Amino acid sequence: MELSKMEPIVKRFYEGVAKGEYWGRKCPECGAIEFPPHLMCNSCGNRDTEWVRLTGHGKLLSLVLPGIQNNKPYLKDEGKYGYGAVQMDEGPIYTFVVYGLTKKNRPELNRRIKAGETIGVHPKNVQRDGWVELCFELDDDVKESLKK
Repeated sequence: MELSKMEPIVKRFYEGVAKGEYWGRKCPECGAIEFPPHLMCNSCGNRDTEWVRLTGHGKLLSLVLPGIQNNKPYLKDEGKYGYGAVQMDEGPIYTFVVYGLTKKNRPELNRRIKAGETIGVHPKNVQRDGWVELCFELDDDVKESLKK
């Protein structure tokens, strides 16, 4: 994937990620935020959305670990990972690679999620060939609490 070949909205998103900025598109009609951004609002269909900067922080809503057939060696270079539904502080939910998820801590994380605890995550930008991928990782306080 080369930035020069991306659609303008996708390109701006990835340029922002490379700078540590996280951009979505907000609908002035219904207030929904699309993250990652889309050409139009998925909630009401409005085409006139506006750029809005997000904190980049959120919480883990669910998780799944990759099976052997779905394991991606290039992701392992950054540590243990899984996939998780992340709800951004501003509301949008999307599935991302999340670092810090392991077979050992999965039961405890699932228990905490079901109990309604907030499992904080923050961006972990990973350099790929010609672009930067937005991933997330467990917040430090979550990692520390899992060690106990």
